[in-house]
Amino acid sequence: MPKYSTGGGGGGNDGDSCELCGRSTSKLRRANVAGADLLVCSDCAPHDDSQHRGGGSSGGSSSSSSSDGKPNRKKRAAQRQAKMYDQAQGDSKHWEKGTNYEKDRLPYLVSDYGDVVADARQEAGLSVEELAAELDAEESDIDAVEQGRATRADVGGSLIRALEERLGVTLVDE
Repeated sequence: MPKYSTGGGGGGNDGDSCELCGRSTSKLRRANVAGADLLVCSDCAPHDDSQHRGGGSSGGSSSSSSSDGKPNRKKRAAQRQAKMYDQAQGDSKHWEKGTNYEKDRLPYLVSDYGDVVADARQEAGLSVEELAAELDAEESDIDAVEQGRATRADVGGSLIRALEERLGVTLVDE
């Protein structure tokens, strides 16, 4: 029977079931899965987060910023979630052979990018139609960016970069 604990209660640390899948085995090892220290079987061992960071845990540091230049934990989680969503929703039937769809990827945007674009466009005295014509873009794409729907509207990264350049604003969260 699986013991869904993190080693702090119940049968101590001498369980004989994987705390992730419940498989009974005598060969369990400690793993850090999504921030929880668990006893896992060999099948669940690849889920060990400490293996993916180059071995060993960081000693429980939960700082939101990273001194080694890596994105913070929340940002990495969002990136992983977006990648999983993209993989789950992928439908390659309509893709053309030989086309590189990764070429014009939408970068990670600052949290208030829609308001930034709308304010900068109005400050420049431009209408959505004028800006779209100047950038050779669809008005619906400019509207989507201003409304904060760039991801859902499949706006390309090239439009975001063109808006940054033309309006003199920062939209990409680097």
